[in-house]
Amino acid sequence: MRTIRTLSCFNRLVRRGSVVRMKKIGLIGGMSWESSALYYRLINEGVRDRLGGLHSARCVMASVDFAEIEHMQSAGEWAQAGELLAEEARSLEAAGAEVIVLCTNTMHKVSSRIESAVSVPLLHLVDVTRDAIVEAGLRKVVLLGTRFTMEEQFYRERMEANGVQTVVPDADGRATVNRVIFEELVLGIVSDESRREFRRIIESLAAAGAEGVILGCTEIELLIGEGDVSVPVFASTALHAAAAVDFALADGHLA
Repeated sequence: MRTIRTLSCFNRLVRRGSVVRMKKIGLIGGMSWESSALYYRLINEGVRDRLGGLHSARCVMASVDFAEIEHMQSAGEWAQAGELLAEEARSLEAAGAEVIVLCTNTMHKVSSRIESAVSVPLLHLVDVTRDAIVEAGLRKVVLLGTRFTMEEQFYRERMEANGVQTVVPDADGRATVNRVIFEELVLGIVSDESRREFRRIIESLAAAGAEGVILGCTEIELLIGEGDVSVPVFASTALHAAAAVDFALADGHLA
């Protein structure tokens, strides 16, 4: 405990004679660890860019074994997966987290279980992404992600409740996207061939009327970014991380 207090002091660093009070962010990661590493980097870069100097984020992470989670997904054991993540959320709250950030798109399917397990808020990734799309004035976007994200209703229903229509690739396209995620990106493999295939899928849906694309799986952001396609890109992880920084600093003050 003494070590934790000592480390937290470094997150109240002097900046031109001032200190800042940040809320502590609780990250549920490991799905995959490549995804979690991106979250950690983006959140800390966001704090640094906002505050300058040597500032970094106050955060604590619980990292699960993705093989266990993926098995539950494939077996349809969503209740068990939800309880596992709810327990991780409780541990983060006990460690002082003031907001929970679930570092994955797909597992937002069980977000309600996490929300009911803790008294601190869950910063919902779909809401953050939807708000960015609405702010951009778009109403119809491509949704790319794991097959669970693309084929089940939890993501699109939350989007459509606020006027954003999502479209997904055909069966072959969905199979390609899912394969690249699980056989390449979660293993840190980023190939030009897969980038070309994703571009083809996105552009075909854009030609059919889609106005933008949601990168609805964190690892896709390792492959596709702004400028790779002709429509606006909504990188859910980057948006989620930025919202976490906003929350952490919202009531902070320089004294």
